[in-house]
Amino acid sequence: MNFPSVSYNSFLLLNAIWIAIGIITFLVLLRINAPYGRYTNRNWGPLISNKLAWFLMEIPVLLIVGFGAFYNNENLSIPVFIMAGLFCLHYLHRSLLFPLRIRTKGKQMPVVIMCSAILFNLANGFFLGYYFHNFAHYEYAWMLTPQFITGLIIFIAGAFINIVSDSILIRLRKPGEAGYSIPNAFLFKWVSCPNHLGEMLEWLGFALICSNLPAWSFFIWTVANLLPRSIAHHKWYKQKFPSYPSERKAVIPYFL
Repeated sequence: MNFPSVSYNSFLLLNAIWIAIGIITFLVLLRINAPYGRYTNRNWGPLISNKLAWFLMEIPVLLIVGFGAFYNNENLSIPVFIMAGLFCLHYLHRSLLFPLRIRTKGKQMPVVIMCSAILFNLANGFFLGYYFHNFAHYEYAWMLTPQFITGLIIFIAGAFINIVSDSILIRLRKPGEAGYSIPNAFLFKWVSCPNHLGEMLEWLGFALICSNLPAWSFFIWTVANLLPRSIAHHKWYKQKFPSYPSERKAVIPYFL
């Protein structure tokens, strides 16, 4: 089994079109809240278990990137192994561990949202997996470059922020509960959504590590999805909780 053959120039053009779609999506999401989580809306059609939806949404990108990077890949150098390994570690956590950890008993997600996320992950997975398999030519010396080292530090810091913040949110809700509380620990002292900040930092770091168009595309799409949602969450907190800290920002401390 192999990816379909695409020339390098055609690949870059397709990826550029995908980035343009991501920018349009960002503008749409600034006006419309994606109807899952606290914004779940039954008007969007049939619903599916929240935990099952998370697994089905996230597993495709793990499989595609893992296949592209590790299966019969003549370009599998140590830098490529590290790049793909970091990506797969994130999505092993996101597709397998995270759904088991979240306390969302009884909560559901519209099937259409799950399917749109699967499409998003299939496209991003294809661009990254195809690049790793066909165009990634990284020598060992790449790991000594400033962008690789800086990107690795940012990625690790972002992953730490993301996982710790998610853990705080999960612990706020006791088993069987479905309500929301104000988080105050860790970076929640300064922003409403440090979990989103951490994930955006992860993929910024990843884009620097790889320094290729598909990795930057993945970062752009991450921001397109998470930045509007962070802003929406911040507004929701302020509306629902009159005592919500006025100095707290949405996602970037002291700025946004």
